[in-house]
Amino acid sequence: MNWILPGTVLEVDGSRPEAADELFSSLFVTGGLVLSQVCQITGLEPYAVQNWVKRGFLAPPVKKKYNRRQLSRIIIINMLKTALPMESICRILSYVNGQLDDESDDIIDDSVMYLIFLRLAAANRDTWPPRGLQETLDAVLSGYQEPCPGARHRVADALEVMLTAWFSSQLRRSKCSSWAFNPAAHSFKKRRYAHGKRNLSLDARWRRWEKIPPQEAQRKASW
Repeated sequence: MNWILPGTVLEVDGSRPEAADELFSSLFVTGGLVLSQVCQITGLEPYAVQNWVKRGFLAPPVKKKYNRRQLSRIIIINMLKTALPMESICRILSYVNGQLDDESDDIIDDSVMYLIFLRLAAANRDTWPPRGLQETLDAVLSGYQEPCPGARHRVADALEVMLTAWFSSQLRRSKCSSWAFNPAAHSFKKRRYAHGKRNLSLDARWRRWEKIPPQEAQRKASW
């Protein structure tokens, strides 16, 4: 079953865990990506990406080219921004990677963290709360080498928060879609609207009635 990768408009085979890694590897065969390519992948407007760079949410591109790590940072932010305020997203990313525009203090490459997130999301996208999340986290982080004590725990915490935020945005979107395309909901709204129109009409008639002189009102009431 095909799956649109979170934070992008790219579609991959959801039954193949390695499909996302293969796709991203193919994107960087010839080097970095220019801004227009980043926007095509994420669906973002150019000014949004430029603004994030200007605000220090990621390292600036080199010679106007974005590498895989920078693209992954943009995708993660784009993925979470419908569920969390930007300050919270930056706090999560800083929790694992320190100064956001400095890659030298990162405890995990953003591209690696995004691929791990995809494995978690694919395993739990149809069930919530996730079953055996801690065991799944331990499994996907089994090959992770800690650059400092406690790094694995930080990465696991960040991934759990990211998964929860992403799932909540997906749930909200599905509920809104079901409401928007539910005939019963539309019928209910139409009935409320019609009822409101009747009330407004009655109120309008009552206001007009109040303006009629008492003698004329008495004559009309006797009709």
